[in-house]
Amino acid sequence: MALEFLINAFGFNEIEAFRDDDGTVWHAQLSTGDAIVMIGPALDDFGTRPIADPAWATSRTFVYVDDPDEHCERAREAGATILTEPCDLGPNHIYIAGDCGGHQWIFARPLA
Repeated sequence: MALEFLINAFGFNEIEAFRDDDGTVWHAQLSTGDAIVMIGPALDDFGTRPIADPAWATSRTFVYVDDPDEHCERAREAGATILTEPCDLGPNHIYIAGDCGGHQWIFARPLA
């Protein structure tokens, strides 16, 4: 579910995904621009778990995109939670979105 969401909402490209016989994604690598993002399921033995309260971020992933306004509309249409509408903030034009798992992402373009 998260893999498809990140591709549809945020425009990531799948590099590879390892699935079990039931189709559950155990590890996937996605790309956007020069960046690679890795995702996987919550695993107690690995120290990962779902977001308890998506209203609060313990971290945010910052990603440069060509057009944050257009990117925001794509994300909204695919079901992302838009936490901050596109705006100029410091040296960047940004928006902040929550994904299907409650993780928060900042998508930005430098103003200069």
